Amino acid sequence: MGTTTTNGNKGGLPVKLTRKDYQSDQDVRWCPGCGDYAILAQVQKVFAELNINRDETVFVSGIGCSSRFPYYMNTYGMHSIHGRAPAFATGLKVSRPDLNVWVITGDGDGLSIGGNHLIHCLRRNVDLKIILFNNRIYGLTKGQYSPTSELGKRSPSTPLGSTDNPFNPLSIALGAGASFVARSIDTDVKHLQATLKRAAAHKGTAFIEVYQNCNVFNDLTFINVTGKDVKADRQMPLTHGQPLVFGKDKDKGIRMTPNGIPEIVSVGDGDGQVPLSEVPLHDETVADPGYAFMLGQLQHPNFPVPIGVLRAVEAPTYDEMVADQIQLAKSQAKATDIESLWHMGDTWDAGSTAE
Repeated sequence: MGTTTTNGNKGGLPVKLTRKDYQSDQDVRWCPGCGDYAILAQVQKVFAELNINRDETVFVSGIGCSSRFPYYMNTYGMHSIHGRAPAFATGLKVSRPDLNVWVITGDGDGLSIGGNHLIHCLRRNVDLKIILFNNRIYGLTKGQYSPTSELGKRSPSTPLGSTDNPFNPLSIALGAGASFVARSIDTDVKHLQATLKRAAAHKGTAFIEVYQNCNVFNDLTFINVTGKDVKADRQMPLTHGQPLVFGKDKDKGIRMTPNGIPEIVSVGDGDGQVPLSEVPLHDETVADPGYAFMLGQLQHPNFPVPIGVLRAVEAPTYDEMVADQIQLAKSQAKATDIESLWHMGDTWDAGSTAE
């Protein structure tokens, strides 16, 4: 991502930036108490810690509350059109592979009108970082239900309750073959910072779903898994190489039954308990996305919700493969300038005719 320098720095010597250096001069205009503030703050802190070059960084967004994000970052940015941020970002990254490109989207922008663009970006493994703010509602347009709203959700557009089954963003990303898939929470600042750092270091499309609270139109939508009094039993932290355990005392675990169905077990040395050694270790590097997909399917109230990196694998990136093709085409080209290209192949002179 390069070393950061600031304009006016004599000799162009590298300098260490702070969070303030990544804050733009624009007033942040989200509703007071919105979870977007927390995500913005952690992105700015992480960028400062990683000393990411502002002059080589671009934030691309679509439409929605979250999509105001580029205005608030002191980097380059593009507030594009509804659902099309992945397409804009793909074109930018392919034409300028040297840039550090991030996509900001929401559950409506990214999974409804932009769903097709998102899955193709993920399957191509473009070297982008995508943060999907999931608040289960259309906040900008005043509270209509979204693709992730729960079944039966009452809203201005579904006064009798939604009859749509909600999308699971992680399942969509994994189904598209994304090489890096993670989930974090707006209020868990340390975890969010760590997840952002992992995404920044990943080569390829990094997809992060962030549980984000809309305190105006969908307040406390995730409180049943994020509340302080319940989160220990309803969240399963994922750490590579560590057992799939959860609970305040880490006395519950997830393992697979002989027919491949996940089940909750009591962990310990007592009767009816399963030794910790028999609880599977989390492996985010499994090549087959089926394992991560299984984890992504775990949902409250039947299972704890996985929080962390579900999948992180290496794969060729779309932008690098396109660049290789361009170089190959250049090396095999018979015409190396416009003039020779114009006259190659079947041509004729229409300027004169025989009498």
